[in-house]
Parts: sequence; structure tokens; C-alpha cells
Amino acid sequence: MKIAFVGKGGSGKTTISALFIRYIASIGLPVIAIDADINQHLPEALGEKQAGRLNPMGAEITRIKEYVRGSNPRIPSSDVMIKTTPPGNGSRLITVTEQNPIYDYFALSFNGIRVMAAGPYAEDDLGTKCYHSKTGAVELFLNHLIDREREYVVTDMTAGADSFASGLFTRFDVTFIVVEPTLKSLGVYQQYKHYASNYGVTLKVVANKVEGAEDLSFIKDRVGSDYLTAFGLSRYVRQMEKGVIGDLSEVEAENIAALETMLKLVDEQKKDWHKFYRQAVEFHIKNAESWANAQLGTNVVSQIDPAFNMEDTVKAQVKLAFVSNNNKLISEQTSKGKEKLYVTDGYSRA
Repeated sequence: MKIAFVGKGGSGKTTISALFIRYIASIGLPVIAIDADINQHLPEALGEKQAGRLNPMGAEITRIKEYVRGSNPRIPSSDVMIKTTPPGNGSRLITVTEQNPIYDYFALSFNGIRVMAAGPYAEDDLGTKCYHSKTGAVELFLNHLIDREREYVVTDMTAGADSFASGLFTRFDVTFIVVEPTLKSLGVYQQYKHYASNYGVTLKVVANKVEGAEDLSFIKDRVGSDYLTAFGLSRYVRQMEKGVIGDLSEVEAENIAALETMLKLVDEQKKDWHKFYRQAVEFHIKNAESWANAQLGTNVVSQIDPAFNMEDTVKAQVKLAFVSNNNKLISEQTSKGKEKLYVTDGYSRA
């Protein structure tokens, strides 16, 4: 499942997203963490002390284009690909647990988590580019990413409603909006809900910094059925914000329960690959007509493959992984001089 965390700046969305990611990893499930916030703090919140070693996706989107283009005959060169280019027949689709050149270059792995980042502004970007020039790499990556059952890709998004400047907000199965008990924070929720209303976004409110029943009622009364769970004041979280990353066993029981509620909600979602691909195509056409065709001197709408079926392709990939896991046998000499057979491949979660 693909999950986004959004919210007003200072609401604690990065801290809560980091807790959620670590919780997933702690129970042995595969998870990718992507920092797509202009303020790049997610790796540190996860406990990665050498976040500076991450190669920023936004600085080298061409590397991603070249890889996912594969042998797609509709895309003669990565030069004509844009952030919204959808997959088609011949495109390379990426899985969560495989090893590939994209992960080799852009990801760091630690404590069971693959961490990636859109990256900060470069010196040459200042005054000339918006941050969406960076998050476009994340959008392209997610367009070509297959996540299977009980696999998770968690993205910490830009603060506020800024993510609506691109189609990135439609790439997720669940969007958690972290809300404080303040009118300003709830205002961001209302704005996000309004913009997302026509796109089938599953939006759930996670209350944060809740000091008591009054705070909780203040939020619940204003978000209704979108409310999911709440985090109270937490010494553990306070320490996280100071850079002290303790063991998850130290997290308060009520806050662990909130994480469990969030994961349960995610796992209950039904994957809709038809909608995922349809919206990718929709935003690709919008970008083509608004700027890309004129800038590139070609009609990039032609990159859309009418014969491509995302759901069928995903099913085929899942079947291939299953067959590979069960039938790819490697022989190993045993002490008796006979062959020992066992299963292994790039999809292994061991």
C-alpha cells in the first residue's frame, strides 16, 4: 500500500510518519520511506545519522526515467519523458522488495527500512524553480511502483496543501492528515479535503498533541467521520524531536495502539489499480496540454499506451514472483555429497 502523510507545518506529520514507518518495520514488514518534504527531516526522524549520503531523486530524475522507460516503444528517449509519464507495455515496473539500480543509487537501507528522498533545493534552483521540480521524481517513481499485499511505501509530503500543484496526491491508497487542536491546523484539513474531494482520495485524520478530552472533542466535532485516531502528549515523541531515537518499546501504550489502528485501516483498503492508472493518465494529459507539448516540441500524450492494463500487468508480476519464489531452485552441495534444494530470489523478504 502507498501511504501519504500531510498536514500543516509544525503539526508533527514527519514525526508521526517516522513512528509509523518504524512500527511497520518492527513487525517484520517491508517498507520504503520517501521524504518528499521541502524540509528534509524524515531520515533523521527515522534514526539515520548519515542522511547526507542519500542521493536526491529530484536532482537526477533522468536516471529514473532511463530505468523505467525500459523497452517501451512509445518513448524513444528519456528526453521526452516528464514526471507524469505513465507506464506502458515494455516499461520497467519496480517492486518494493527487489534489488535494482534505482534502489542501489537512491536508497539507504537500515533497520529494515529503505529510505529515499526527493532532496533539498540546490544552489542553482534558488529563485528559478519550485519544489515540484524535485517531487516530480517521486511521482514518476510511484507511477511505476508495484506494491503487493502487506508491502508499504510511506511518503512524507510537503506541508499544507502544496502537494495539489501536481498529481502526486493521487498516488496513494491512504492519506493521513495530521491535525493539531487548533483552527489553523483544521483549516489545512478543510482545504485538503476540498481539493481532494473529486479524486477519490481516502483521507483520514490523525490527531496529534492532544492533551485531553476537550482537545479531542474540538477535533472530532470538526472532522466527523474522517477522524481515525489520536496521539497524546508523549515524552518519547518529545525526545524524537530532540534527535533522541529510543526503542519502540518505550512508546506509550496508547500511542502504540494508535499506530496499530492506522496500520489496520491501511490493510483494510482495497487496491484499485484501474483508478491508479486512470488518474496517472489524466494528469499526464493535463501536463502535456498545459506545458510539456510546447516545451518539448512533441505530443507526449502519445506516450499513453491504450493497450496497457495496469491491473493485469500487476497480477502477472505477482504471479511471476510467486512462481519464482516456489520454483527457482538452487543446488547446494551437502556434507553427504548430494544436492540440497532451496528457494531463493530477489523477492525474498528474509
